Amino acid sequence: MRLLGQEVGPDRPFFLIAGTCVIESEDSALETAQAIAEIARRLGIFTVYKSSFDKANRTAHDSFRGPGLQEGLRILQRVREATGLPVLTDVHETAQVQPAAEVADILQVPAFLARQTDLVAAAARSGRAVNVKKAQFMAPEDTLPLVAKARAANPAVPLMLTERGAAFGYNTLVVDMRGLAVMRASGCPVIFDATHSAQRPGGEGTRSGGDRRSVPVLARAAVAAGISGLFMEVHPDPDRALSDGPNSWPLSRLEPLLRSLMALDAAAKAQPYAEDTL
Repeated sequence: MRLLGQEVGPDRPFFLIAGTCVIESEDSALETAQAIAEIARRLGIFTVYKSSFDKANRTAHDSFRGPGLQEGLRILQRVREATGLPVLTDVHETAQVQPAAEVADILQVPAFLARQTDLVAAAARSGRAVNVKKAQFMAPEDTLPLVAKARAANPAVPLMLTERGAAFGYNTLVVDMRGLAVMRASGCPVIFDATHSAQRPGGEGTRSGGDRRSVPVLARAAVAAGISGLFMEVHPDPDRALSDGPNSWPLSRLEPLLRSLMALDAAAKAQPYAEDTL
């Protein structure tokens, strides 16, 4: 598939979606995005900056949600202009789709909203590329009707699917790497969210917990399984992040992790394996 002028897919080097979970301030967004852009240039990896103008699904009513639609989109526009990186942001309601599409290069349907037909259809009709995150309660096969919904709204939409872990009991997520192959049957590029897969939803009472130590392990497994893209929330100081700090990856450690993953990706894709030949 062609995405923002780049060829992406299971036979191409993986691309990166990275940034802070939520826009914390204009300065922090610009500083983080500049650092990510410099890493992307050094490594030669196609990269999209990700951050949310609003986190509508926070655990507690008084958790930080972000600057809101208007201010958040203004900051994302500044990021695009200052870094040259394309940007991705979440949309939670159909009314947010068109304003977000005027700024963002990719619209993302959050995992909790992946079954919302009107939202998926509106995003597909927006004229922007769309990334839909597989809900924690969905089986890999459940993404195939989801793709059909988007295609019914706009057959030409550049559409991606993201695996972010499945609910396993309370406050725990697990990843079934077999599901990545199932999701590839949709014909869409499959992305692996290495940081949300390390999350413990609601695991700290009034906020979600996580174990960022498992991020490299999960990322390596997914890259070896043949993903098209890697999604990572990164932060200059994860322990002080205003959202998803426990599962965010330190910005200072992003480049060495990417270098190891890129080497593994090249080795895995040097001898492609087609599941559908069995």
